[in-house]
Amino acid sequence: MKQEYEALFTPWKIGNLEIKNRIVLAPMGGTCIFGWMEPGGSHFDKEAARLLLKIAKHDCGLIIPGIAPVKDMLGGKWLYQNKRKFAELAEFMDELHATGAKMFVQMTAGFGRSFALTAPLAMLAKNKALNTLAKPYIDAEYLTAAPSVLPNRWADDVTTRAITEKEIKDIIYAFGETARLCKEAGVDGVEVHAVHEGYLLDQFTLKYTNKRTDDYGGSFENRYRFAAEIVKEIKDKCGDDFPVSLRYSVRSMTKAFQYGAMPGEDFEEIGRDMEESERAAKFLQDAGYDMLNCDNGTYDAWYWAHPPQYMPQNCNLEDVEHIKKFVDIPVVCAGKMEPDVGAKAVKEGGIDAMAVGRQFLADPKWVSKIKKGREEEIRPCICCHSACFNLTKHNGTANDQDLTESAGMCKCAVNPRSMQSKKYRVKPTDKPKRVAIIGGGVGGMEAARILALRGHEAEIYEKTSELGGVFIAAAAPEFKEKDKQLIAWQKHQLKKLGVKIHYNYEVKPDSLPSADEYIIATGAEANRIPIPGAADYAMDATDYLLGRKQVGKDVVIIGGGLTGCEIALDLFRKGKNPQIVEMKDDLIAVKNMCLANTSYLRDCFKTNKVPVYLNAGVAEITDKSVKVNLKDGRTVELPADDVIMSVGYHPIPLLQAAKNVHLLGDCKKVGNIRSAIWGAWDIAMKI
Repeated sequence: MKQEYEALFTPWKIGNLEIKNRIVLAPMGGTCIFGWMEPGGSHFDKEAARLLLKIAKHDCGLIIPGIAPVKDMLGGKWLYQNKRKFAELAEFMDELHATGAKMFVQMTAGFGRSFALTAPLAMLAKNKALNTLAKPYIDAEYLTAAPSVLPNRWADDVTTRAITEKEIKDIIYAFGETARLCKEAGVDGVEVHAVHEGYLLDQFTLKYTNKRTDDYGGSFENRYRFAAEIVKEIKDKCGDDFPVSLRYSVRSMTKAFQYGAMPGEDFEEIGRDMEESERAAKFLQDAGYDMLNCDNGTYDAWYWAHPPQYMPQNCNLEDVEHIKKFVDIPVVCAGKMEPDVGAKAVKEGGIDAMAVGRQFLADPKWVSKIKKGREEEIRPCICCHSACFNLTKHNGTANDQDLTESAGMCKCAVNPRSMQSKKYRVKPTDKPKRVAIIGGGVGGMEAARILALRGHEAEIYEKTSELGGVFIAAAAPEFKEKDKQLIAWQKHQLKKLGVKIHYNYEVKPDSLPSADEYIIATGAEANRIPIPGAADYAMDATDYLLGRKQVGKDVVIIGGGLTGCEIALDLFRKGKNPQIVEMKDDLIAVKNMCLANTSYLRDCFKTNKVPVYLNAGVAEITDKSVKVNLKDGRTVELPADDVIMSVGYHPIPLLQAAKNVHLLGDCKKVGNIRSAIWGAWDIAMKI
């Protein structure tokens, strides 16, 4: 192990509980030990348990599963009323403790206005009669209840009702009872979710979401009363020695409803600013909390709690180190934490431990790999959120996420085995075959890797001199460092496995290499739109990203999808003047694209006044400008030294699917990193 990591592998205490090292699994919705979005309500989730146990076996010190609502999402039963699941939890705790790790169960009071309503649930929330009919199964009105009447974060036409004092008291009691059952099951502590991220308890603490006039609104003490009474109830039921952590956002980083602050921005905070946080942290410690598990943000500034690629590494560390000065209890920091930076902060006393979430989905063994000096073996999380947490919103929609995605979170785009260990597994073959993979992009490389692990002879035929395919272009911006690391990881794995690679080898349909099976992974090519002047004056997105063509100061990007917006961000950070033209009524208006990622881009462009033209069409491109037709009938002429086309792709399969020919990735259907890698597994497991 490198000396720079040593501070992470020292013991520490939460109250009287000793933890073997300073690495914490951050709680993530989906890794819930009590599953919560399935018919029948909550239950002991064996798939989550398998993942958590693997993480514990590979040297994580403190395990915190995802949220357990104290009242079931489906069916409305209180969590403490189902004793069977706690018996199963007790058996699991024996297994987990055998690894040397400790575990807290995170309990939540609810979501309030942050509940991610899909269109059907939004309909229930708006229609009392329909909600009454559905209430025995799901009560949308209760699930969205907030401190006050507020706009729902996801469905613009839904307002929440105010939660009643009786409901508050019932929730407080439920926290105590659930914590007691967790303690009896051998759980080492609990975490209260959350004065954090704009969830229900946090909404009570924030002036912009709490307009109450009773004992739970108004003054500072009243706004923080709900959270304080919960920890007191838990301590009454479980004793002062039973550790209770609080998930805590140091600052809200919020400028308005649905509008967050950029890193380093000077802005007027409408939520919890640092001055209030200094007072709140001490108040919550004195109420009885034994640890603060910290980051920043609300659902209105969601990219602070779920940082995409565009956010800085260790983005919350400075604020968390500051707040530690005001408390005597341990403080943990989450948010794109890097081990070397976390270790340095621990060594210098800035924090007590670092929390890591989605990197554990990408590679549950990453901690043990660091200990063994095998950093090059760590599969990186690329912060895409495309499988783990793809709650989606764009103009005019509620949560535009498929129902199957809502029910099955914390899967991983780059590691299909996370939360899908039964479906995706490497099973050795008893009939080795020679498999030719035509195309060395991320899908082709992953297929070769799995085939080699299974015992097949896989060979890659790549028409260029480099592996990575179109993902090389996607990884080009400076903020895509983790994408570059993923390509490097795949190359390293193929070298270790001895996979043969044929570079500069273009396969033609009539000159296929000898093989038993063929995987066609030839990708896609850019769409062309018949715009006057495009052929003469516009370049493809990949031409820019790969550095084939340089651009001037004023650049028009035609297409406001993810690639177009990422190009605009890259140009802005390089000091250029990007302008986006998009035919839809919002940027990145697609399903299953995480709001944390998309809202950062929208907020960044809004804050920095990057011109965005929605509901717009391009009339003509000239050598100096782009003429754009607007929805209101006007035509504007945008100055343009260069024009970049980012209007999607279409498949270019070398062959059609057949008995021994398998189409993979974009050459079958244009998708993303998740569809490429999962598709590779789907094919490679069946050969």
